Amino acid sequence: MKYTVLSLFPDIINAYFSSSIMAKAVDRGIVSYNSINIRDFALDRHKTCDDAPYGGGPGMLMLAEPLGRALEAAGAVNKYVICLSASGKPFNQVLAQELAAKQDLILVCGRYEGIDQRIIDIYGDEEISVGDYVLSSGEAAALVIIDATYRLVEQVIKPASLEQESYNHGLLEYPQYTRPEIYATLKVPEVLLSGHHENIRRWRLEKQVEKTLALRPDLIQKGLENGLFNAETVKIIEARRAEEE
Repeated sequence: MKYTVLSLFPDIINAYFSSSIMAKAVDRGIVSYNSINIRDFALDRHKTCDDAPYGGGPGMLMLAEPLGRALEAAGAVNKYVICLSASGKPFNQVLAQELAAKQDLILVCGRYEGIDQRIIDIYGDEEISVGDYVLSSGEAAALVIIDATYRLVEQVIKPASLEQESYNHGLLEYPQYTRPEIYATLKVPEVLLSGHHENIRRWRLEKQVEKTLALRPDLIQKGLENGLFNAETVKIIEARRAEEE
């Protein structure tokens, strides 16, 4: 997997790729990246990359010309281009899995009031939002997408570690505990100390349902409507709902 990130602040991107599991993935050759400074493609002596929007309104807009030249230099014609925008389609785990299957991703980081629409029309394959809120930094949004996708690339993380994560089966992940057994008077649930694998599996599934019903009931409803849950999970959902009534 190769990531190319177009940014006015490439040091933000470079720092991320030099840290933690990502740095190991880069060292092993599983992931590669290129951070491109959009200002390098501005032709005036001030390296101007923004101007006032046509039609008026507050703020400044990123210019099409430097961005277009940067995208051409990045080989955008043959790669999958993502424009980060608060008005884009919502980013979720399904989309992360789809993007993780790509070989080359280009991420365009907006700033100010965003980027000239013509860049999106000409080069963009997707316009993506990482949440129902507005960021001042397209770099932060780009790193969310990078982090959510690179970890799904084969060999980065062991498949077993991904299997029970939130959203993989329409449910949030169950609570996790480690040493010590007692912390601030709170004890690790006895079932996790029992060594009884079937009881532990059942407890974790029940906790997944319980947590999802409490925090994301929309996921439960969506899972039921789309047939994501097996008979055991449906039975637990029905039992928990009956208890709440």
